[in-house]
Amino acid sequence: MRIGILDLQGDVREHANAFLKCGVDVARVKKAWQLSDVDALVIPGGESTTIGTLMERYGLSELIRRRALEGMPVFGTCAGLILMASSVLEEDVPGRLGIINVAVRRNAYGRQIESFEADIHIPAIGDDPFRAVFIRAPVIESISPGVEVLAEFEGYPVLVREGKFLASSFHPELTDDLRICRYFLDMIQGG
Repeated sequence: MRIGILDLQGDVREHANAFLKCGVDVARVKKAWQLSDVDALVIPGGESTTIGTLMERYGLSELIRRRALEGMPVFGTCAGLILMASSVLEEDVPGRLGIINVAVRRNAYGRQIESFEADIHIPAIGDDPFRAVFIRAPVIESISPGVEVLAEFEGYPVLVREGKFLASSFHPELTDDLRICRYFLDMIQGG
């Protein structure tokens, strides 16, 4: 199995390292042709407008959307969640894929200086709390039927799944806890 990490901006190295520690092959995806060499795609945390603009510039937006709708699993963290969302409140984002039925509000947990960590409970990955890192994180304001909430923080969903799509408001790649990466790998294999 080969996991693609969208390599345009953001926590590319951190995601790649996490999946390598899980024992899978990782490929950085910068060009459209590279997408055909991966079984799943991770859209990293970073700056959603920058990532989306570059996705459009390099012809990746439509190709990723098509592959996703054909069944390719996709995992988005923070900016990746924003780009995957069916709706971004108060403004649109270039390159938005619209593949997971949630509405998000960008930077709703505050500015960069207001970043924080919190223990959250994610029953799907075990009983021990997960130390979530929130950096200019989006809030999931609403979800549609079919979207499963895997974790909440302060009454809002922060980790959701819809079929083969997984998205988080926080940055699991910035911790040494690999349980969410392993959960995504299990999803890919039909779990």
